[in-house]
Amino acid sequence: MPFHSYIAVEGLIGAGKTTLAKRLAAQWNGRLVLEEFDENPFLPKFYEEPERYGFSVELSFLAQRYHQLKRTTEQDLFSTCTVADYSIGKSVVFANVTLQADEYALFRDLYQIMYADLPRPEVIVYLHLDMMRVKERIRSRARSYEQSIPIEYLQKLQERYLDHLQKLPDDRVLVVDLQGHDLLNDALVYGKLVEVLAAEIPKGYRVITL
Repeated sequence: MPFHSYIAVEGLIGAGKTTLAKRLAAQWNGRLVLEEFDENPFLPKFYEEPERYGFSVELSFLAQRYHQLKRTTEQDLFSTCTVADYSIGKSVVFANVTLQADEYALFRDLYQIMYADLPRPEVIVYLHLDMMRVKERIRSRARSYEQSIPIEYLQKLQERYLDHLQKLPDDRVLVVDLQGHDLLNDALVYGKLVEVLAAEIPKGYRVITL
């Protein structure tokens, strides 16, 4: 069983966030929270015209994430924990890369207002992959609107993610360097990660290799 009752899994596209969240929730009889990105009508348009649809896509995601995570405050007597495949901090990371300075300033004001009203995950797990493997995962997912994402955009996202996570001194952040391991098919590596998450994790930013 997990030591902490609310775990959020983060990472770039294709890192394995949803797969890991589903496995942990199933193993621990936890409440599973999955991002509803397919319901964002601006996402395919954004990948075609990022400058035109950047603010719309980020604001739409922020609203979706807020309403979904707000529901996690409702008591669930039948779950031992909550496992999500994202945290609200994802919004500010993506907006930082996507938006122009004036748009980002407005977006961040809205984000801070909404963030103050949400429960915070007790542990944030960031699944770290190098860019070559990120691109391989995107190709294997075969979502047409993801195939043209520039590697420079993904690199910026990774840098901003890590910078954001390092600036959360009161949170428990665990960066998991996967080094090419597949948590879906590598039972040994998955088991090691479960052992780490089942124990108490100290506050602060920590990098581990499985």
